[in-house]
Amino acid sequence: MKSLLIRFLVWRIKHISNKNFVLIISGFLGLIAGLAAVVLKEVVHSIQFFLSDSELLGQSGYLYLSLPFFGILITALLAKHLFKDQLGHGITTILYAISKKSSILRKTNMYSRMVTSAITVGLGGSVGLEAPIVMTGSAIGSNLARLAHLDYKRRTLLIGCGAAGAISAIFDSPVAGVIFAVEVILVEVTIASLIPLLISSVFASLISLTLLGEHLLFSFDLKDTFHAGDVPYYILLGIFCGLGSVYFIRMIKWIEGLINKINKTVPKAFIGGLGLGVIIFIIPPIYGEGYDTIKSLLSGNDLMINSPASFFPDLDHNISLSIFLLIIFLIKPVATALTIGAGGSGGVFAPSLFVGGTSGFFFANTINYFSGQPILSISNFTLVGMCGVMSGVLHAPLTAIFLIAEITSGYTLFVPLMLVSAIAYTVSSYFESHSLYAKKLIEQGDLIQHDRDRQVLSLIDIRKVIEDDLVKIRHEDKLITVVEAIKKSKRNIFPVVNDEDQLMGIVTLDDVREVIFDREMQEGLAISSIMHKPPAEIDPHENMQSVMNKFEVTGAWNLPVIDNGKYLGFVSKSRIFNTYRKKLIRQTKE
Repeated sequence: MKSLLIRFLVWRIKHISNKNFVLIISGFLGLIAGLAAVVLKEVVHSIQFFLSDSELLGQSGYLYLSLPFFGILITALLAKHLFKDQLGHGITTILYAISKKSSILRKTNMYSRMVTSAITVGLGGSVGLEAPIVMTGSAIGSNLARLAHLDYKRRTLLIGCGAAGAISAIFDSPVAGVIFAVEVILVEVTIASLIPLLISSVFASLISLTLLGEHLLFSFDLKDTFHAGDVPYYILLGIFCGLGSVYFIRMIKWIEGLINKINKTVPKAFIGGLGLGVIIFIIPPIYGEGYDTIKSLLSGNDLMINSPASFFPDLDHNISLSIFLLIIFLIKPVATALTIGAGGSGGVFAPSLFVGGTSGFFFANTINYFSGQPILSISNFTLVGMCGVMSGVLHAPLTAIFLIAEITSGYTLFVPLMLVSAIAYTVSSYFESHSLYAKKLIEQGDLIQHDRDRQVLSLIDIRKVIEDDLVKIRHEDKLITVVEAIKKSKRNIFPVVNDEDQLMGIVTLDDVREVIFDREMQEGLAISSIMHKPPAEIDPHENMQSVMNKFEVTGAWNLPVIDNGKYLGFVSKSRIFNTYRKKLIRQTKE
C-alpha cells in the first residue's frame, strides 16, 4: 500500500502541478465534508427520534432529563481514554493548529468529533453540530495535504476547504461556507485560493442536496417583505444583538472557567450534566440544538413553547412569551458552557443562532404588544436577530449575512441583514476585541491575526536560536581568567556562573579594556568586582514578541537565556533577524 502511494505521488509530481492537484483535492474534500455532515445529522436526529419515541423514557420525564448528563459523561470518557484528546471549541483547535502546528491536525480529529458530538447532541447537549463538522472537514483536509506532501500554505488552504464544505453542506449555503472559511479560518486569501474554496463548497452542497433533499438542518421560506419604515427598529435590534453577543461571549468564558477548575473528568461531567439537566427541566426549549424551537417561532406556532403558561399563568400570553424568551436568551449560553466545559462535544454556532432568533422574536413581539398592533414582522426580526448575534459572537458579519440570506432562499432581507450585522459586530467589537474562538488564543499569544511581522516572529522557537558557544567563567576567579578567555573566544561577552551553573553576571570586553595589559591588576582584581547584571533575561518558553520588546527597551544586542535559574546561553538580535528573514522568504515562496 505504501509503495503504491509513493508511486502515485511520484506520478502526480511529474504530471499534475500543485495548483491543479489542490483543485482536484478540494472537490474530493467537498464531497467528504458533505457526506460527513449528512451522516452526522442523520445519526443525531435518529438518536433523538428513537429516544423521544421510547416507551421506557416516556414513562419517566426525570430519566429523559438525565440523558444530557449521560451524553456528556460518555463523551468525556471517550475523549480522555479512547481519543486522548481535549475537545473544547473545535474552531479554536483549528486556529491553534494553523498558528502553532504548521496546519497539522491529528488523524483522530477526522472522526473523533463525529462520534463525540453525535453522543452529546443526540442525548440533548445544548450545543450545535456545526463546529464538529467543520473540525472533521478541516482535519481531513490537513491530513490529505500531509499525505500528498503539500506545504504549509496549501495545507492551510485545504483546512479552509474542509471548513467551507462543512458549512455549505449543513445549511445548503455554498456562499456562506466560502465566506466562513475566509472570515474565521484563513488569515490571508488571494483570488487564486478562492477557487478551491468555491469548488469544495459547491461539491459539499451538491452532496447535501442529493442525499437530504428538502430535509436540511434549517431552512425557511420568507412570508413577509421588508419595509424601509422598519429601519429604526432594525437599528435598535442591531444594538440589542451586539450587547447580547457580548453577554454570550462573557458568560460562556465565565462558566467554562468555573467548571474547568474541576480537574477530574467524572466529577466535572457530573456537575456540568446535573446543572444542564436542572436547566432543561425548568426550561425545556434549551434541550438540544434549538432549531425546532426557532422553526416553531418562525411559523407562528409559539404554543409549542408551553412553559410560559406555567411560569406566568396570570399574564397576557404575549407578555409571558416575551419574558420567557428573554429568560431563554439569558440561560442558553449557560447551558452551552456547561455542556462544553463539562466535557461535551459541540460548538457555539447553533447556540448563537438560537439566541439570536429568540432575541429577534422577543424584540418584535414586545414592540408589537406595546404598539397595540402588529407593526413589525415577527419572522423577519427573528431571522435578522439570528444574523446579528451570530455576527457579534463569531465576529463574522459577512458569514452571518449570507447564511441567513441563503437559508431563506432569497435576498429580500439583505438590507436589514447588512444593517443589523454591521451594528451588532461594531457593538460587540467595542467590548470584545476578538471572537469567542480566537479570544483565549490571542490572550495567550498563540494566535496572531492580520500582522505578518508578528506571525513570522511567532514561528521562531527561542530554544533553536540559543547560542551556547560563549566561554563561561567562574565568579570566584580573578580578572586574569577573563584575559585568558579573550584569547580563546571570538565573542566579546563572557557569562559569569557559579558551581550550580546559575548566572551571576556578565563581563564584556569593554569592562576589561583599560586593564587588559596590566598583569598585576589582573591577578589581584576579582571578577565579582567588575561583573554586572545583564539588562534583562529571557525565559526559553517566552514568546518571540516579548523577547523583541526586551531587546527594544534595553537596547541590547545579546541577552542571556535562563531556565529555572540555570544559564543556557545567549540570544543575539542578529541571529533572530537572520532566522526571521529565512522564515519570511520560505513563507513567501510557499
